[in-house]
Amino acid sequence: MTVATAVVSAAVFVWLGMVLAISFLEAPLKFRAPGVTIELGVGIGRLVFRALNVAECVLAVVAIVCLVALGSGTPAAAVVLMAVLVVVLVLDIAVLRPRMDRRYASGNVSDAMPRHSLHLWYVGLELVKVAALVILGITVLTRVHA
Repeated sequence: MTVATAVVSAAVFVWLGMVLAISFLEAPLKFRAPGVTIELGVGIGRLVFRALNVAECVLAVVAIVCLVALGSGTPAAAVVLMAVLVVVLVLDIAVLRPRMDRRYASGNVSDAMPRHSLHLWYVGLELVKVAALVILGITVLTRVHA
């Protein structure tokens, strides 16, 4: 196993763990805590997801640099999966989060409000991200044995 393979694998699986822990554990559970209103939970979520997105960008850059370092040995599937991840990350950061932030800033947040379709899109993209990360991690690791 090359250093680039080990680093890209580590970056991908750390990224996967962060997405699973924050998007699918922390985010929904915080709203079940006693005394946490929708407004408070959304405020916390904005901070947490901003930090997650920064970490994701760093991990994406590390993964891309390592895939480039692998050179011609980089599986085509890994390049496609990394491109999917970058597109999803850009959609999260540049499209969905700003729209959700504007909704929050408008004061259109209350305990009685229904879940907005933007959140469903975000969850859908997070599911795509998880699948792409799992497959990318496996693809890179199995390259070692090819």
